[in-house]
Parts: sequence; C-alpha cells; structure tokens
Amino acid sequence: MARQKIDKEVKKQILDARNIIKTAEKADCNEAETRRRIERIFENLMGYDPFKHLSRERAVRGAGETEHVDFSIDLEDGDDMKPMVFVEIKRVGVDLSKKHLRQVSSYAINAGCEWILLTNAREWGLYHVTFGQPPETKKIFTWNILSDDVAVLAERFDLISYKNVKKGALDELWEKTNVLRARNLLEALLSEDSLKAIRRGIRKNSGVMLAPEEIVSGIRRMLNENALASLEDIRISLPKQPKKRGRKAKKKEAAQQQEPEKHLKVVAGGEECGGDDIQ
Repeated sequence: MARQKIDKEVKKQILDARNIIKTAEKADCNEAETRRRIERIFENLMGYDPFKHLSRERAVRGAGETEHVDFSIDLEDGDDMKPMVFVEIKRVGVDLSKKHLRQVSSYAINAGCEWILLTNAREWGLYHVTFGQPPETKKIFTWNILSDDVAVLAERFDLISYKNVKKGALDELWEKTNVLRARNLLEALLSEDSLKAIRRGIRKNSGVMLAPEEIVSGIRRMLNENALASLEDIRISLPKQPKKRGRKAKKKEAAQQQEPEKHLKVVAGGEECGGDDIQ
C-alpha cells in the first residue's frame, strides 16, 4: 500500500507537538501544564481558536453536584448551544483508564454531548455516546502522539480538526461506524442473496457443493463471542433447495422432449403470425 503523502506544514506541526509532549513527559508536568500544551495542539495542529471555540471548565449539572469538563468544543455562540465535543484531560504522566472514560461519559450524557475526546497529551481516544436505555459509549479511534506513525497522526488530528468538525465529519464518521457494526455486517452476509453468491463462489473455486446451512455453520465458527451474540438475534433466510426429481418425473420430462414441436399461432389483427415473428 502506498504511503499517504503528508503536507510539509502538517508534518512539521505534528513533530513539533510530539516534541512538546515528550518534554512535558520528561518534566512530569501537572494537569494545568498538560492542559496548556494540549491547547497549543488544538490551535496549531487542528486549527481551533482557543478563545472562540474552546470553553474551559464548562459546568455540567447531573444528579449530584455540578461538575466541570476541562474543555468543550463549541462552534456556535450561546450558553444554551449543545457542545460538539467534550475534552477531558489528565496529567501527562497518568495512564488513561476506564475510570476516566466513565467520568467524562457521565458528563457527556448529562449534557447531551455525543462526542468525547479523552487525553493525557500522549494518548488520545475518540468516543461516541448513544443516548439509548442505557446510554452507550463506543470507542471510535485511539492513537499515541509519541509512538504512532506521522501519517496516522495526520489522519486522526485532521478528523477532529476545526474545519472537519464544522462541516459534519464526525456525524459522517458515526454513520459509517454504525453501519459497520457486527450485526449489520452479519445481516448482509447471511442474506439469501449473499449465501447464494458464497455458495456459487465456493463451488467454482473448489468444486464442492455446500448446503446453505453448512455455510452458515462455517461462518458461525469464525465469529468471536460478541459477533455470535449478535448472530442470535438475526433472522436468517436460507435459499430454497431445488426439489429432487424422482424416476417418474425424469421419464415424463424425457417423453415430453421427444414429442414433435407444435406450431404456435398468434392471431394479431386478423392475421396469423408464427412464434418466431413475435417481437
């Protein structure tokens, strides 16, 4: 696969950000110092105006006391506008954990915010919140600014950049991610048309004719536990098998083939037309 060509300025900004975070890690910066470096990444690498687009310490009112999320990305003015992304920051020397994700997820759920960015400046995680019963937080991407390839970092930071968030790239990303869930893929894979195509492909490549049920069993053996759980709720329509003909049916067919062909006449406008002349 050809390597993605990266703009020189973008590459420079990524390498500058990497050096900033390396320095912060060596100095074991506290959370406030980590936050300042992350703010520079938002401004220089992702194109946000820190004064217009990043709301600091935004209040979130839940069932208990009022909490504050470190940053919220707000692209429209007004306190009543729904935030686009909640950004929760941990000190650069602290590894991110499920506890941190639960914390910021509760903030997002209480505020009705669909997107979460959790980071300690080294590790970054993008998550989506679905407001069902119960709400669900799903990981979309994670990346590490110190160890990941520059091309990967360019793609990830561009995805959550000001220009792309503004034009709805996150909504488009979620639509694709949601469509590619195990259940949706399995429903497509196990549809009647797909099973017929798989059956034909296996027969063409191997010469072996399998029943649709055998193909389903083979697919089932390939799946992990989560995908198997999804499979249990899917209704599978197996292609109908052609009925096997007995001896009597075969003899009748052979007899019909030996009968002389009858001339077909179609009357159209009072004239007789042979069957071969019909358009």
